[in-house]
Formats: sequence, structure tokens, C-alpha cells
Amino acid sequence: METMKAGLYISEKNVKVDTLEKPTLKHGEALIKVSSAGICGTDMMIYFGKHPRAKAPLAMGHEFSGVIEEINGESTFNSGDRVVIEPTMSCGKCEACLSGSTHVCNTLGLIGIDSHGGFAEYVAVPLHRLHKIPDTLSDAHAALAEPVAVGIHTVRRSNVKVGDTVAVLGAGPIGLLIALTAKLAGADKIFISDISPYRLSKAEELGFIALDGRKINVVEEVRAATNGIGADVVFEVAGNNITADQMIHVCRTQGQIVVVSVYKQPPTIDLAAMHFRELSLTTTRCYSHSDFATAVSMMANGQIDVTPFISHQLSLDEIEKGFQLMTNPEESLKILIQPNA
Repeated sequence: METMKAGLYISEKNVKVDTLEKPTLKHGEALIKVSSAGICGTDMMIYFGKHPRAKAPLAMGHEFSGVIEEINGESTFNSGDRVVIEPTMSCGKCEACLSGSTHVCNTLGLIGIDSHGGFAEYVAVPLHRLHKIPDTLSDAHAALAEPVAVGIHTVRRSNVKVGDTVAVLGAGPIGLLIALTAKLAGADKIFISDISPYRLSKAEELGFIALDGRKINVVEEVRAATNGIGADVVFEVAGNNITADQMIHVCRTQGQIVVVSVYKQPPTIDLAAMHFRELSLTTTRCYSHSDFATAVSMMANGQIDVTPFISHQLSLDEIEKGFQLMTNPEESLKILIQPNA
């Protein structure tokens, strides 16, 4: 049995480097030698033992790029191609899948959650989940195509128009990427709130109006800056009761709220306040195949630059350090693990 090195989730707050059996390819799969893999919020949920599907021992990591080592089956790809992985796994049989909306499959899974992912030297990936990396895009940057696709899908689900005022509640990587995409979609004034000085400084660097929720009343600040009107579109990306309340009151009459967060506990919200001002509520889940392809293209042509998001690049042997850094939002934004560095 041939083995490989992997960073494994073992138990709550316990990640360690160990060995796994190197994947054996099924027909229609490619063996990917992983170049870079990002640690994201979902990985942290697994790390804290809070994810309902992830089972230890597991090589996490669903944001990753690599090089094709081997192919089993007919394909337009070749060994040696640099690729980024679209990690969603749909059933192909439910109503959502049959209607073309595979990203809201009734039993949607992800590589790195429901099977071993990018925190390993090698991963077996279905050929139809691969996107070729253009020459203008590095492996490290390409690994972030997945969160960029989330931002693109979110803004596409919204009503953002040229000249709109936007409020983004939460300045983590997804919130910042939504703000960047909203700017490209034509938003004029973009507020972004958080309680992390480090992440708020990133928001300012990117040209957004940063609001520190520890020091000011976010709702009052946005309303004061918009002549009492509020934001045309509000993106809730923090996932807590405070922002669940703020999203209603920071939104203008007949405006739109887009909930991006996956709440661990159901929040309490003021539906009456929404009702009386005819607010629209939209939800969003990950991304479509088209969104992912668009993300790769926009990154490759320089429209979306993820350089400011990468705070650390670590070897696989440093994966425990990576997860410890991610527990402190003042130390990290996006950490990349490089299993074959």
C-alpha cells in the first residue's frame, strides 16, 4: 500500500500530520498533486468539532489547487496541467440537480468535508470538478477561486446596481470578497463592519468605509452617512444575533437583505420591522459551476486580486500552527497550506 502525508483532523482542536493511503483512481477521476490549500471558516467549524457531517480522521481543505499527476478515463485535461478544484459534490438526481441548480442539491457534499481534501499531498478528484489555471494566475492565488466564487454568486443573487450604497456586515475573507465584487458590479459607497481592527484595516486598504462595531453604532453610522436613508443592499456575513438585527435596520425602505452566513443557532429577527418597510430577504448558498469559472477568469485577468487576503503560507508540517493562527482574527485572514512545498 502506497502512503502519503496528510494533515488530519483527529478530534476537537486536534489536527496533526500523519499518513493516509495514497488515493487509487476510479474511472473518471484525476490524481491531483496539491500545490496550495486554504483554511476557511468551515474548516474551523470542523476543527472545533461543530460540523455535523465531518468525521475524523479527515484531511480537510476544500479550497485547493494542484497539478494533474494521473488521469483515469477520457479527458480534455493532460498530466501536468495546473488545475483548481471545484469541490462541490451533487447527486445528479434530485429536483434541484435535474433543473440545473446542482449547488443546492438536496444532499450537497464537499471534497474536504465528505471525503479527504486538500490538506494532503494527493487527492482524487472527478474530472468534471477541475478548472484549468490560466498562465497569468499562480497556484497560490488559484486556490482561492472557491471563496471568490462565493462572492460572485452572492452579488449575482443580489440587486446591486450602478451607484448603489452597500453595507457588508462582517469583514472576513468572504465579506471582503463580496465587497470587492459589489464594487465591480457598480456599487458606489460600500460600508463594511467588524470588531477586528486587523480585518477592518484590510477593508480600509481595499478602499471601503470601515465601521468598528465595538466603538460605534453601525446602524446609526450608515444612516447618518446616507441622509437617514440606509443601504440599498445589505449583505449579512457575520452570522450572529447582533448582525441579524443590524441587517434589518441598516437597510433602506424597500431595500434588499442578502443573508450569506450559515447560522449555528436560529437568530431572533424583527419581522415586523421588515414587513412595514417592505424589505426583501434573499439567501445564498455557495456557487454554481458558472460562478466558479467566472471566478477563475476574473482572477486571471486581474479584476480580482487576492494578494491582500493571503496572510500566511505554511508547509503541511505547520498545519497545526495554521489552525492556531486562524483562531485569532487579529493574526490572520487567509492561510494557505502547501502540502508538497
